[in-house]
Amino acid sequence: MIKSKLPSVVDLTSQLIACPSVTPQDAGCQKIISQRLAAIGFQCEPMQFSDVNNLWARYGTRSPLIVFAGHTDVVPPGPTSDWSSPPFQPDIRDNTLYGRGAVDMKSAIAAMVTAVETFVKTNPIFPGSIGFLLTSDEEGSAINGTVKVMETLLQRGEKIDYCLVGEPSSNKKVGDQIRIGRRGSLHAKITIHGKQGHVAHPHLAMNPIHTSANALHELAGIEWDKGNEYYPPTTFQISNIHSGTGAANVIPGHLDLLCNFRFSTAVTVNELKERTEAILKKHGLQYNVEWHISAEPFLTKKGKFISLVQQAIQDITGLSAVLSTGGGTSDGRFIAPTGTEVIELGVSNATAHHVNECVDLDELITLERIYNTLLHHIFD
Repeated sequence: MIKSKLPSVVDLTSQLIACPSVTPQDAGCQKIISQRLAAIGFQCEPMQFSDVNNLWARYGTRSPLIVFAGHTDVVPPGPTSDWSSPPFQPDIRDNTLYGRGAVDMKSAIAAMVTAVETFVKTNPIFPGSIGFLLTSDEEGSAINGTVKVMETLLQRGEKIDYCLVGEPSSNKKVGDQIRIGRRGSLHAKITIHGKQGHVAHPHLAMNPIHTSANALHELAGIEWDKGNEYYPPTTFQISNIHSGTGAANVIPGHLDLLCNFRFSTAVTVNELKERTEAILKKHGLQYNVEWHISAEPFLTKKGKFISLVQQAIQDITGLSAVLSTGGGTSDGRFIAPTGTEVIELGVSNATAHHVNECVDLDELITLERIYNTLLHHIFD
């Protein structure tokens, strides 16, 4: 495919991939986007918090306000030698665009921009407003990104009615699945205390690996809840475990582990904490635990916005989109608590964060058409 004949959405995705925006760096992505939005009449407002670049852009002052939200940062590519082409050098092969961010989520951002360009050029006056909320702090700590922008908008009284987040929500084909919420995420760092000693004299020591084994087995096997109509059951995973001095003849004095709950609305954070610590106590363990909640669950219940998104998908693809709350966390968790109806719709998530991340060009063009059709459904 000759570059000069690339569809606008493919060309813009390629430009964004070429920006090495490893979190929390933006590497020029938002400048490219801001210039294009300003050219069609958007008021663009960069918002920098610490080392994080954010962009708030708005066209119009009336309600309803639909906001396209996303992130320009990407995860590190890992060893570039593992890639079939350089990760920040967009490469098109067999109708597929390769590069870090092709799926998560520069393709969706490009589709949002080009869909809005087409809509505004043909409909300069419409009964409502369109906004963009972009950050370079989604793949990292998420401290100085969307959450800070939302705080600013709330202080100014700017109310978002609908928000479409461009996370890669689709399964096998674009539009076959949309996310209407996400599970919560609760982290725990647990230290199990023992007593260090010589392996030849175990009666003079207490091995925390041995003493914690039954408790960890019980935690791993618990049914925390059954989920509900919208969420799968809560899951528990131990993600890291460490003990010992490195010497083969020393009984360790403590064991450190990291674990995570991805939880539904069928259980509360306090219930998860209490049940976990009750098991540790039941097994007689001496322990310390540090809890950190990185996301509360959120849900957009079936209503106008979901129906409009589903209709746009069906109009373009003929698919009936499945409603899902699966996957990890997203910045939708910072937007939904304000009363905004939040939906996630992007390309297939099959290669997100993978080596040789890639997006099918036909799927990318289809996504742009869905976004454009959605705008017509909202404002016509």
